[in-house]
Amino acid sequence: MPLVPIVVEQEGQVERAYDIYSRLLKDRIIFLGSPVDDNVANVII
Repeated sequence: MPLVPIVVEQEGQVERAYDIYSRLLKDRIIFLGSPVDDNVANVII
């Protein structure tokens, strides 16, 4: 089982832990394993 890094954010006195992919998705950052063509672009949207 691969380990996924955890990111801890602190806002005021509240701490939240996210896996790195969820945190990046919060900022609408995604990783693709192939070039973006019409089919891939349609799946992303």
